[in-house]
Amino acid sequence: MAGLLGKLKLVEKAHLRTDIPAFNVGDTVKMKIKVQEADKVRLHSWEGIVIAKRGIGVKAAFTVRKLTFGEGVEKTFPLHTPVIASLKVVSKGKVKRAKLFYLREKTGKGARVESELAGVLAPQAAVSETAKAE
Repeated sequence: MAGLLGKLKLVEKAHLRTDIPAFNVGDTVKMKIKVQEADKVRLHSWEGIVIAKRGIGVKAAFTVRKLTFGEGVEKTFPLHTPVIASLKVVSKGKVKRAKLFYLREKTGKGARVESELAGVLAPQAAVSETAKAE
């Protein structure tokens, strides 16, 4: 049985993409998606918050949510699909959950995820204020 799993991993390895950056749930990603229109393919820009990741290897997938004209839109993409032309992490999010499905009920400012940089900048500001007081 171990020989069969080794062969499956070799076949899967040929289809894994290496140009996808590492990202986690809560991160804001910007990607270009190939869209087939009639006889030509165009690139469509899609930016949103990653609300879920699941699976490993070739079966890995992630869900991205964005608000368009006040309406929430979610798309689930296989991670290693050739449909994704490029993927870039815009900002890292600071979350405490693996799935952010609670964002579906939130609107406006409530639908935002705190940035990892927000916690880093606050202590530095506090240090500079105490240095000025002395």
